[in-house]
Amino acid sequence: MICLQLPLWLQPGAHVCTTALRSIHKLASLQKTKTLPPKKVQSLLYPFSELEAYLDRSVDRTQFQLFHPSIEDMFEAEKLFYSSPSHKINYYISAERMEHVPALKQPEVCFIGRSNVGKSSLIKALFSLTPEVEVRVSKTPGHTKKMNFFTVGKAFTMVDMPGYGHKAPSDFVDMVEPYLFTRKNLLRTFLLVDGSVGLQKADLIALEMCEEIRCPYVMVVTKIDKCGHGSLLTNLLNLQDVVKTQTTSCFPQPFLVSSHQFSGIYLLRCFIAHVTGSIRLKDTSQS
Repeated sequence: MICLQLPLWLQPGAHVCTTALRSIHKLASLQKTKTLPPKKVQSLLYPFSELEAYLDRSVDRTQFQLFHPSIEDMFEAEKLFYSSPSHKINYYISAERMEHVPALKQPEVCFIGRSNVGKSSLIKALFSLTPEVEVRVSKTPGHTKKMNFFTVGKAFTMVDMPGYGHKAPSDFVDMVEPYLFTRKNLLRTFLLVDGSVGLQKADLIALEMCEEIRCPYVMVVTKIDKCGHGSLLTNLLNLQDVVKTQTTSCFPQPFLVSSHQFSGIYLLRCFIAHVTGSIRLKDTSQS
């Protein structure tokens, strides 16, 4: 269990830096989110809840709600994503080969996915409470060419991997596979899939790679705001069928996120904090 102190500008009675506040997304904090209408709060915290009304009654919803922490648990996890003098969040280093990868001992999670699936945008949203952390986001596919390491105090490290598929680095396999196969402190790989287009051939190849490595991984469905409920549900159920029938190391629940609208960001922060052992949750599933 890690005890964290809120940044000075968030503590009661502290002088608030308006420049810092202007650079933080209006929905970055749960405290701001709670001021919204209850239905909107529910959809932001638990994005799958917005889709349930469109599902046939025969569809089993259990797998979509395995990790369902309380708002209090999400608040506890959120503290980890504030930088402070005793808990610094930093871009640490970029690496092209395993010999360049830093020898960090703290728990690690990494994000992989097709070029332009929204990896860097997702990491930027996760770190939105610490806007001074530079996460480069580009509209050009294949912008991330190296493994980028971000340290979250002494709690854990997050790694933004180069994208595969269109405009992937020519040495993508030589760069990524050795890391996934040999990184001993890697606790979870997050495999991102574009919710607006669904699983692609390149995603299935990446999924097979994750299965071969046998390191636990999680499916994250991005850009859920970019398509209608019908196409999103179709893509989601197709993905869920693949997870159920073709995987053994994948967490059964896919995580739905929108880096633009902040849907699912709080839940994903909480899951990362949970799997890295950074916090102890009171309850991780619905009763």
